[in-house]
Parts: sequence; structure tokens; C-alpha cells
Amino acid sequence: MRIMVIGGSGLLGRELVRQGVAAGYQVMATYLTRPGAAPEVTWTPLDVRDRDAVPVSVRAARPDMIVNAAYRQADWAVTADGAAHVALAAAATGARLVHVSSDAVFSGAAVTYAETAVPDPGTPYGAAKAAAEVAVRAVAPDAVIARTSLIIGDHGDSPHEELVHALAAGRERDKVLFTDEVRCPVHVADLAAALLELAHRGHQGMCHVAGADAVSRHELGRLIARRDGLDPGALPAAPRGAAPGRALDVRLDCAATARLLRTRLRGAPEFLR
Repeated sequence: MRIMVIGGSGLLGRELVRQGVAAGYQVMATYLTRPGAAPEVTWTPLDVRDRDAVPVSVRAARPDMIVNAAYRQADWAVTADGAAHVALAAAATGARLVHVSSDAVFSGAAVTYAETAVPDPGTPYGAAKAAAEVAVRAVAPDAVIARTSLIIGDHGDSPHEELVHALAAGRERDKVLFTDEVRCPVHVADLAAALLELAHRGHQGMCHVAGADAVSRHELGRLIARRDGLDPGALPAAPRGAAPGRALDVRLDCAATARLLRTRLRGAPEFLR
């Protein structure tokens, strides 16, 4: 089985590469600035914003499956246009596509969102992710679109973990962890395993792949601090309240997707224990 990971040098991409190699797949991965360290992997530079370069890379790789984990929050061309370019290349080559989306497509007005919920983004990033979903569904209707939430690792290398470490060390004095901003964090290993399973087993359509428990940014920070031997009491906390920007409370209902999976999606209190 040949699998291509788009955005293979990021947090999720690296875990997809690691698990793909461990499963015996022939793994190819793309990167924007520098390749990953896995020697068993064929690394290819690729800018998904380049409409002409994407199909060239995909044709050269000849993958059976593609997982698109590339994004950049402040760049519409990467998040939206790039997703369309990957979907077009997957459709042209007959490769199975799993596109990674986000709970940012929702405003939080409904709080809990099932796979059938219609996006109502409130931020430019959410709008880009919603546009990417539309493009993927139009171009590659057999693809899996997997919405997820905050991705957490084991070594402090996710953005939220980095912020927690900086706050605990006093390096970020103008930031706080919000007590009323709630998400369903997922461990990167659980997410990668679920994405590979969805790709391999032939599922299609909209899926929600997030952690089992909803926690606030502050609760999540305290869990990370305890795991990493930091002082949870050193983390500044405050409510964000109603204000322009990210949604306050967004919870992905993953029940329908969970019934398809053998992979168990743990909640943050468990995987950060």
C-alpha cells in the first residue's frame, strides 16, 4: 500500500508518517520548508498553492491513499486553494483522499455539532476550512473529510503545549488561558490512527474525529502542566466572554464516526493523565 502524506513535516503529518511506516505502508511525504527525519520515507518539497506542481507530485508518487494534513491559519491559499489542488490531483489519479478539516468551521452558536451540521464559520480561518470542504466534496465525492479539534502531542510540540510551557515559565506575560473557551482536544496518535483507518477501510463522507471530553483551554493547560511537571497554579486564567474572534464553545459529536472505527478516541483527562 502506497500512502502520500501532504504536510508530512507538521505535528500530525509526522505522526501519520510514523504510523504509516510502522504499519508497513510505502510512505511518501511532502514538506514546505524542510523534510522530516524518517529515513524510510520519500520526502518531496511541495507548495500546495502551486496548482501545477501538486498533480506532478501526486503522479510521481502514484499513491493508493492521500492524507492532506497541510494548512496555515493565516493563509487562505494554503488552506482553501491548496485543498482544492490536492483533491483535483487525487481525483485525477484515482487515489483515496482523506482531507483533514477543523471544528473552526463552526461558530459555536449550537455548541454541539454532528457530522451533518452545516458550517457557519466566524473567522477567516474557519471560512477557509469550510471552503476547502466544499471543494473536496465537489471534486472528490468519495473522499473522507475529517473534522478535528485541538491536537495535542507528548513532547510539548503542539501550539497549546508550547503556550502552556511559556506561561508556566513566565515568558508570556500578556496571555491567559480562557476558562470559557471549550473544545474537544485529541491526541495526535489517536487522530493519526483514525485517519489511516478511515483511509484504509474505504469510508467516505464527513467524519468527526476529536477527543471524548470537552474541556476549557484552562483545564487543558492544567492537565498539560501536571503531565509535564509544571505548576498548574502558575497558569493565568480568565474568561474570554463574547467578543469577535474564535468561537467560545464548540464540541464535535463524534458518535457516528466512532461506530465506524476500531481506534478509540480518548479524552484529554485520560491521555494527559
